[in-house]
Amino acid sequence: MSNSISSPFPLAACAEMLWRDRPIEWRASRLKEQGFGVGLWNWPEHDIRKLEATGATFTIMNGYLTGRLTDDEGADELLRTARQTAEVGKRLGVQRLNLHGTGLGDHGLPVQPIEVVTGAMWMKARDTLRRIVDLAEDENVVFTLENLNLPVDHPGVPFGRAEDTMALVSSIDHPRLRLNLDLYHAQIGEGNLIELCRKCLPWIGEIQVADVPGRCEPGTGEVNWKGVAKALKAMGYAGPVGLEAWAAGDSDAALEAFRSAFTL
Repeated sequence: MSNSISSPFPLAACAEMLWRDRPIEWRASRLKEQGFGVGLWNWPEHDIRKLEATGATFTIMNGYLTGRLTDDEGADELLRTARQTAEVGKRLGVQRLNLHGTGLGDHGLPVQPIEVVTGAMWMKARDTLRRIVDLAEDENVVFTLENLNLPVDHPGVPFGRAEDTMALVSSIDHPRLRLNLDLYHAQIGEGNLIELCRKCLPWIGEIQVADVPGRCEPGTGEVNWKGVAKALKAMGYAGPVGLEAWAAGDSDAALEAFRSAFTL
């Protein structure tokens, strides 16, 4: 079943969060069979040759291994591993390579938490992202910067709010650096999702979703995803929407709930 028939948005899902007892290449193939693109997290954990062989459309993947935006040493490390990751991404045809304000470790916690983001850190982050754009030009790839919630999942991550990521990306305003606007994280930290999408619209590269609370598929929490989908279509968004969510029960049922929410 092709999602292009049923949804105004190309739909994808994070393979790591579904069918967790199955090999990653099986999950990618299953998503392809169901008409979804495939999102990935960290590529070193996977056999890239097996993923290539699936023929799946890989929509997004973590775009670095280590590093951070906020200081010289971290920026150099971010650029080094981003270039390494870009080469792998090109093998898979990954459409977007995803960044965060700092590297994440176990359970999504920042490797180096930052409780207070200073003006100097903002300036350094902007400079680092300009270097990312230069790298993206060299490698012919696109990077995204993702917002993360601080209260529940990612305390201590700098530039976690969507307002922060939008400020950085819009200040550079380059087609090779876009927003990965994660509405699960935004609902926890900011809310007002439709207006947030409207404000971010010129710079959105991808929208990711999961319901709140619980980070499971649409219909398991408080967000009116059908209303969000209608608003996105009305404001002219036609880009990708990715499910980055755990399945509350059966993974296939979770995907159908997601597809249904974004079918108009």
